[in-house]
Amino acid sequence: MLYSIKQMAQMSGVSTRTLRYYDEIHLLKPTKINEAGYRFYSTVEVDRLQQILFYRELNFKLSDIQRILSSESQSIQSILHTHYDALVEERNHIDSLIEAVEHTIAYHKGEIEMSNEEKFAAFKKKRIEENENKFGEEIREKYGEEAVEEANQSWMGMSEESYKEMQEIESELIERLKQFNQQKNQQKEDAKQIVMLHKKWLQYTWSTYSSEAHKGLADMYIADERFTQYYDEKAGVGAAQLLRDSILAYA
Repeated sequence: MLYSIKQMAQMSGVSTRTLRYYDEIHLLKPTKINEAGYRFYSTVEVDRLQQILFYRELNFKLSDIQRILSSESQSIQSILHTHYDALVEERNHIDSLIEAVEHTIAYHKGEIEMSNEEKFAAFKKKRIEENENKFGEEIREKYGEEAVEEANQSWMGMSEESYKEMQEIESELIERLKQFNQQKNQQKEDAKQIVMLHKKWLQYTWSTYSSEAHKGLADMYIADERFTQYYDEKAGVGAAQLLRDSILAYA
């Protein structure tokens, strides 16, 4: 059975304008376009649109969705398992937030005591889970299970003041890296300052610091495209490479 673009829009809740855009970027091509230029979709496209919407609900970028769905190595079943795991993870995070809100309500009612660390526990746990899913395997392979667990424990046990300081340092680091990336005549002192900020940021979760470990992490910023993307999106294309080169030179 074939569905017109209007029928597809009504069935899915996606506007006809969006469906045309998906066609333009080759994310969702209609199975047929007649002589009058009308688009028609089959069950295959219906299933693909469902997968696209799954990923959109998980805040995936369209370019990433296109890459995933174009991968020949991933079956529909594999993709659905990925959706399932991500949704379970999100549900667990929501459960943690609900628990945190319940405790906070009880705290403000005077029913329980609540430390400053507990007020931020759900948010810190979410950050750890995100990092584990993205980089856990690579980090453990490079630094070992013990080092990673120590870093996670340091993060979870961090005081409100230290947590705030760490966030501020990272913001300053990103801003300086962004400015440095835009400079035509990049100065050595600016690069050194960026490295010192990055080192200071790391020391909030690293039990011990070494320049060798710092440089090893910097190499990962280029070797792993996910690290590269993180800094390039925040500070401009080429920022990850600049950060890595600066660390290797001045750590």
